[in-house]
Amino acid sequence: MMGTLATLLAKKNIPTPENRYAAHVEGDIEDVNGVLKITRIKVRYNLTIPPGKRDDARQAFEQYLPYCPGAQSVIGSIQIEHDLKVEENNSN
Repeated sequence: MMGTLATLLAKKNIPTPENRYAAHVEGDIEDVNGVLKITRIKVRYNLTIPPGKRDDARQAFEQYLPYCPGAQSVIGSIQIEHDLKVEENNSN
């Protein structure tokens, strides 16, 4: 998922080096009819962007899931929750 989002961000000239782009991921495992299943994946992205790129970053975030092979592989059986925290780096 990170890679797909990074690709869309790159198309908008938003770099995603390690020190500016990270994700915190959690999963929920529940007993579903006696079987333990992953039922939810929560992804919280943190992104530091150049000034003036906030709208581009939000647009990429809103569009990446349909292009993500990983997400599309599980989206019918695992709920995906995701959000994006954006900070502008004014020292660019």
